[in-house]
Amino acid sequence: MNTDTKPHPKTELCDAELMRYSRQILLDGWDIESQLKIKQSSVSLIGMGGLGCMVAPILVRAGVGEVHLFDFDTIDDSNLQRQLLYTQADIGLPKAQIAKQALIEQNSWAAVHSHNIALNDDTIKENLISIKSDLWIDCSDNFDIRQTLNHHSIITSTALLSLSAIGETGQVALFEPKKTGCYACLFGTSMRAAQNCATSGVLASTVAVIGALGADIALHFLGKDQNTLKDTLMVWQGSRTNFQKMKFTKNPSCPICQKSIAL
Repeated sequence: MNTDTKPHPKTELCDAELMRYSRQILLDGWDIESQLKIKQSSVSLIGMGGLGCMVAPILVRAGVGEVHLFDFDTIDDSNLQRQLLYTQADIGLPKAQIAKQALIEQNSWAAVHSHNIALNDDTIKENLISIKSDLWIDCSDNFDIRQTLNHHSIITSTALLSLSAIGETGQVALFEPKKTGCYACLFGTSMRAAQNCATSGVLASTVAVIGALGADIALHFLGKDQNTLKDTLMVWQGSRTNFQKMKFTKNPSCPICQKSIAL
């Protein structure tokens, strides 16, 4: 049994890591170089609800070297239906902190950091941008936060993976500044989400499907420099067991990404 819990140099994979991640390394198109890229990657997850609780364990178990968890909320009983990192004993405790503890138990080689803070225009620079992650994963359910992340991802040239789930429907898109359209190109800037899990409900399996898909896209991006959803919004309709791909393009009049490019 492997009991090695020490962090290993980021420039190589030790024997224990080669054994741990061997099933990934054996895949066609994946190799030691891909695994090393994953190890050297830094990811920030914004929102440790149902989606964040699905994405984070997959990335940590897959060998992502550094993971930052952002959430200002505490755990309540209604979360336990779909937020898989928490238990009944955790009710009332900070989500980011408890998620960090659970993830370290799954892979002690990962550097997992918790941030019990609400991100907005006033806090994002000091608390998120300063980390310089390779990928931001938006698992929030708040339109204002999504717009804030989109705006700053363009300014900092940071890739933004956007996930959402409500009812039996979910969406996934990966935005790369200067390479693809941005969140505002696709959804605009004036809409306000009238629905969220608290008011409209969400099926646990919907969260699982979207979270797993998001983690898959993240691993391909980090390990193989691939955007498997380039210029595409993936939509899941659970009631029909159906995926749809919807193409989108840069909006030449986008007030967010085109304005930033002009500046």
